[in-house]
Amino acid sequence: MDLQVKNPFLAETHEVLNQPPPLLDYNTYLQDQALREAVEREGAGWAQADLQAFGALTGSRAVIELGFQANENKPVLYTHDAYGHRIDEVRFHPAYHQLMRMSLENGLHSAHWTDPKPGAHVARAAKFYLQSQVDAAHGCPITMTSAAIPTLLEQPDIAAQWAEKIMACDYDPRNVPAAQKQALTIGMAMTEKQGGSDVRANTLRAHPLALGGGGPGQAYALVGHKYFVSAPMCDAFLVLAQAPGGLSCFLLPRWHPDGSKNPLHIQRLKNKMGNVANASCETELRGAYAQMVGGEGRGVATILKMVSMTRFDCMIGSSGGMRQAVAQALHHCAYRFAFGKRLNQQPLMQNVLADLVLEHEAALALTVRIARALDTPHSASEKLLVRMGTAVGKYWICKRTPAHAYEAMECIGGSGVMEDCIMPRLFRESPVNSIWEGSGNVQCLDMLRAMHRSPGAVDVWMDEVRIAAGANRHLDGYVRQLGDELADLSDLEYRARGVVERMALALQGSLLVRYGHPVVADAFCAARLAEGNSGLTFGRLPRGVDCAAIIRRATPVIA
Repeated sequence: MDLQVKNPFLAETHEVLNQPPPLLDYNTYLQDQALREAVEREGAGWAQADLQAFGALTGSRAVIELGFQANENKPVLYTHDAYGHRIDEVRFHPAYHQLMRMSLENGLHSAHWTDPKPGAHVARAAKFYLQSQVDAAHGCPITMTSAAIPTLLEQPDIAAQWAEKIMACDYDPRNVPAAQKQALTIGMAMTEKQGGSDVRANTLRAHPLALGGGGPGQAYALVGHKYFVSAPMCDAFLVLAQAPGGLSCFLLPRWHPDGSKNPLHIQRLKNKMGNVANASCETELRGAYAQMVGGEGRGVATILKMVSMTRFDCMIGSSGGMRQAVAQALHHCAYRFAFGKRLNQQPLMQNVLADLVLEHEAALALTVRIARALDTPHSASEKLLVRMGTAVGKYWICKRTPAHAYEAMECIGGSGVMEDCIMPRLFRESPVNSIWEGSGNVQCLDMLRAMHRSPGAVDVWMDEVRIAAGANRHLDGYVRQLGDELADLSDLEYRARGVVERMALALQGSLLVRYGHPVVADAFCAARLAEGNSGLTFGRLPRGVDCAAIIRRATPVIA
């Protein structure tokens, strides 16, 4: 007898409602009005078609998925092969290699060097900004490869051997000597356990190999340890080591010129909270072959030509992270209903969303202005603006990014904390750029150093800010206070963070007043620069701000 009873409650429990579609298959360039305006304004209008194509690529479902796959599959260290030979090889998920190839083939590491026309740095910054929104981690070797060029040019004989392959728009991930490749990547190793940012405390020793001694371009054996080596599968690294004549810069290849393995022994990979698709490691150097770059004892000055460029890329990457975070929040709130209205129509949520947009647009405006200054290296004033602006911009933009990422995550709510959403990755990534390439205090001290060593640097900064004089009363008052702060040299190091913050906000306000959307500029000045209106959290915009217009301007639209 059939005793099976039909279950009358067997049915779907609910229909999925009130959820946004995924933010996929959209053009990250075309949907970023602030970026399009900045590119045109700062001299790279000729790159619009290329950037539009790259925006379609970075907004595609397939490329966005590469970012997820690369971060879900951490690199793995293999110190030895199956037969006991030392190989020191880090293996990555195929998605990481696809992202590397995409960046290198699109010239994110070299287009600004190989074709240094007006707007070249601006166009390259725009691409790096878009690519950072897919995955920030692989941007580390891209940045270092790009930034190595100015330092290598300090040693023309070495540059002649390496630069062409470094700037090639190709990618070869094989673990083979540089002579067997057509394209190379470059890393950097400065930090040691005992010193951190105080690189003059480094103990890595450099011993001349020639009987007559060493010197620029000559071969040395490096003995010691590096605590942070980023992207250890790069083909060579710029490192600092103590030579007989003082701290010096060296180019350290992974393979010896005779084709044998150079003794760089990877001890372990760093277990990082973010930036996980990219490997960082601790390395022992057991008499590793290297060549001196620049003068003996001039290591810090030589490698700083690289570091200044990597710091600028920290500004770009953090600005890109802000854009991705606010785009996700705006997209979610454009579809999600609560209490009878879409979230982006709720007054309090409008206040928060508009404030996040202001922060992003200000960060982007400052970043792209410094890119334009990099495009005019023969101008003394623009060189000083780069010198000051890189320190100020890296400090402020990178410092603001973690709070921005968290607030955007909160706009999305519980779904924003889930690992199948990009927001947790953006949040974990958000402190990295503030810490790497010189932490906040280091940037502030560097700004003070620029003030003291570069006469006229403060005047250049104030002249740039004052171009907007008379256009906004809040900005005018803020600039006057900044002038007083900079004129008071007493306990300046103690006050440095406050001074650098004021410098950043004043220039951001000036740029937005001059070039930004009027609603954005007025809101930024009222919220950030007006006396008594500075808040410690997002969502405290004053009355009278047209939040709806700011939100409309920045919300991405999918087909």
